[in-house]
Amino acid sequence: MATAVSPQTDAPGAHEDATPQIVQLDPQLLVRDTCNAREHDTEPDEKLIASVKELGVEEPISVRPLPDGTYAVFKGWRRAQAAQAANASAEQDGRPVRLVNAYVREDLIGRDGWTRLLSLVENDHRESMSERDTLRAQELALIDMNDVDRRTAAKALGVGRSAAKQAKAAQKLDDAALRRAAAGGMDLEQTAQLAEVQDVRGAEHRLLRALQRDQEKGNGGRGHWGQELALLRAEQTDAAARAKALAELEAAGIPLVKGPLYGQKDPSHPLSELTTALGNPLTEDSHKGCPGHSARLDDEHQPVWYCANPAEHGHKVRPKPKKPRTEQDEKAAEERRKVIACNRAWKAAAGPRQDFVTRLVRMKTLPEAARVFAQEVLLTLPYYYSSWVDKHESEAVARFLGLKDPEKADLTETAAQLPKARVVNAMFAHVAAACEYGIREPKTWSHLTPWQARYLLLLESLGQADNGSYQLSEVEQQAVTGHRPDAAA
Repeated sequence: MATAVSPQTDAPGAHEDATPQIVQLDPQLLVRDTCNAREHDTEPDEKLIASVKELGVEEPISVRPLPDGTYAVFKGWRRAQAAQAANASAEQDGRPVRLVNAYVREDLIGRDGWTRLLSLVENDHRESMSERDTLRAQELALIDMNDVDRRTAAKALGVGRSAAKQAKAAQKLDDAALRRAAAGGMDLEQTAQLAEVQDVRGAEHRLLRALQRDQEKGNGGRGHWGQELALLRAEQTDAAARAKALAELEAAGIPLVKGPLYGQKDPSHPLSELTTALGNPLTEDSHKGCPGHSARLDDEHQPVWYCANPAEHGHKVRPKPKKPRTEQDEKAAEERRKVIACNRAWKAAAGPRQDFVTRLVRMKTLPEAARVFAQEVLLTLPYYYSSWVDKHESEAVARFLGLKDPEKADLTETAAQLPKARVVNAMFAHVAAACEYGIREPKTWSHLTPWQARYLLLLESLGQADNGSYQLSEVEQQAVTGHRPDAAA
């Protein structure tokens, strides 16, 4: 049964081809729309059913007509089910069988993307819709749309152009992690980034702490978040490199040397400390046939060849004077660990730093301090800049300018098409590329030159001026300490 009542007045305008009508429908004709955003907790609770029994469904639901004469509910499916349950016991309870007011949206037939979006907006403003349902609906709605509709829908949802991909990525988190991310204030992009590095130990806690530090500044910046994410990605890459090295050893049939059980002495020795029975040195190739041939991975995940039990396999240990491990040895070992950590952090810091440079270059008006810095470099031609120019490196410049396929970009063509208003921006991109090349080596942090420090301090000041959108990482701050103006006082 369906009876028209009145036209709807809150239509989404340009996205409709016809004005939907309110009709009264028999609840038995209602089914769940496959584009209904709510996929969990879809059943009506007892409180809702009791209300519908007494008052009926007061707020109209929204449906799409189906070819078999039924109506697919994309807004109000819980209310529709409550009406079905109320009518099922109406005769027994002495209540009237009621119809349901519904907006019939014929304009949405075949428009699954918009149907899912409207369902998402409806459910997102109500309680109890799970974070996973929200992400799933965002992903499917935006994927199903054309480019024009996708931009409009993204604005309506308050998300970016990459929201569909981000929503898909974020769904890799379990429900508990999704709830914690939402409670901590992560937006869609940040939730997707958490999912990207969730296999790194402590990633969620570290990112939530970074987000809190950004929020405490109150300027909308993401400096702490960006640096922490870069470190997590570096650790993830490092772990992947170790896993690959272990897999290669396993594929080659080379066992990994394991530490001894508690209270036992470790019989293994590296081949560099061993000889054959005749005193000849042992190498990887000459030792391959030994049953004790094995390896350990060093800090750079390179194999160090061992014999698991030299005495058992007829090898001799090279004689060397025994000396206890001194405090100086401990300091040296600690210093090496610090160098490795700083090298990794320096490499990770390049990502957020270069992203910020790209943002500066693409600004409508380049900050004054960046313009002055670039002009000074071009006028004085410091060694690091002139030596970089001689190398004809152009990929970083193209990347900062936002050109497609930076590796293949033709800067000659770009120069001819560059508007006058963008020349200063391009000049800074050129200078920044030279600076980035000059600090690309991991150990740069230990011996910054004054020019390198000036570049980092410039970016730090520009990031602070831009609502804290960028800040130096811990290793960068450590590297510039002696170059800050107050350090010379």
